[in-house]
Amino acid sequence: MSCVFCAIVSGEAPAIRVYEDDDYLGILDIRPFTRGHTLVIPKQHTVDLTDTPAATVADMAAIGQRIARAARTSGLHADGNNIVINDGKSAFQSVFHIHLHVVPRRAGDKFSFAKGMVLRRDPDREESGRLLRAALAQLDSAEQD
Repeated sequence: MSCVFCAIVSGEAPAIRVYEDDDYLGILDIRPFTRGHTLVIPKQHTVDLTDTPAATVADMAAIGQRIARAARTSGLHADGNNIVINDGKSAFQSVFHIHLHVVPRRAGDKFSFAKGMVLRRDPDREESGRLLRAALAQLDSAEQD
C-alpha cells in the first residue's frame, strides 16, 4: 500500500489512535510540533482540497474542534490550538491523503507556527481580490451547468 494513512486506516501500519468512527480517524502525529499534535484523517482516500467533498472537510473540522476542546480540558493544558490543512506540496503537504492538523498550544510555548505572519503583505490586494472573485464566479457557473 503506497499511502501511509490508508495503511494506518486498514491496520497495516501502527499509529496511536485518539479518535475513531466509521468514517474518520484521529491519530497522534509521528513528528509532532507540540505535545498532543493530532491528525484527523478521512478513511476514504482523497488527495487534497481539490478532490475532497466539502462535507468531508466540514466533518474533519468538526472532529478537529472536538479534539481541540479535549486538548484544552486534558492534562495537555492547552489554552489554544492551531487547526490546519496543508493543501498541496507548495503548502507543505507531505502525505497526499487529506488530513487536518490539530496542534495544541500554550501561551509562551515559543513554537513559531508560520514565520513572517506579523510582517505579511500583499503587494496588490485589489488584483488578488479581482482574481479570486473571477475564479469563484467561474466555479459558480460551472456548478450550475
